[in-house]
Amino acid sequence: MKKVALYDEQCARDFSLLEPRMDQFFAEIAVDCPYHLPNDALFYQALFSSLSDRVMELFLASGYRRNGNCIYTMHCLDCAACIPIRLHPHEMLFNRNQRRIAKKNLDIDVEFASIEANERNVALCEKFLRSRYPQKNNDARSYYEGFFCNGIIPGMEIRYFYQGDLVGTGIVDVGHNWMNAVYFYFDPDVAFRSLGTFNILTMIEICLKLDIPYLYLGYYIKDVAAMSYKSRFRPHYLYLNGEWQKRGGR
Repeated sequence: MKKVALYDEQCARDFSLLEPRMDQFFAEIAVDCPYHLPNDALFYQALFSSLSDRVMELFLASGYRRNGNCIYTMHCLDCAACIPIRLHPHEMLFNRNQRRIAKKNLDIDVEFASIEANERNVALCEKFLRSRYPQKNNDARSYYEGFFCNGIIPGMEIRYFYQGDLVGTGIVDVGHNWMNAVYFYFDPDVAFRSLGTFNILTMIEICLKLDIPYLYLGYYIKDVAAMSYKSRFRPHYLYLNGEWQKRGGR
């Protein structure tokens, strides 16, 4: 625990030196809340061509996220529902349901590949978006071109197959000692497999094998089911009031 605290303190110090130089590139952009919460969303974002591993690490450690070549955080005026969440893979204490999901998906084959908008990926992503977000004018190819693919930092796809059929894909960024979960989509016909949870279990396993100590899961949003399930992984850390605070576990 002391080692983690020292790491976070060092990141905070380094980011305090970086932030004034980066601030000139950022702008606030107001849009409808992407999570259908009642207040407008205010994105504080900047477009970059590339970032070093350490700079990206500092952004993540300070609660920022990636969308395509944009780095952003939320500056919403009347809402603080989006809370960055992080796991420390070596600390994980899996519950009965998570162990059951891991066992249920032993027949899933896992493949690692570069991020690619091929026809198979786009078709599955399109099916997922039509099923889960029919009210939006979403387009899978646009997701790949504007959200998943980037020139900032190395990334990869974690692809999940059942009997040769693609049933899920996780988009992740990977650094020296961090992994960043960008997005996950899956075949709605196999929702019973809980592949969202299985994807996080797989990322934890990868981090343990590669000795990656920090896994960023994006935002935890208490009142949004698609975002709140992340807190079932314990212990986890929430970025609150400028610091990572531990929840659950020993």
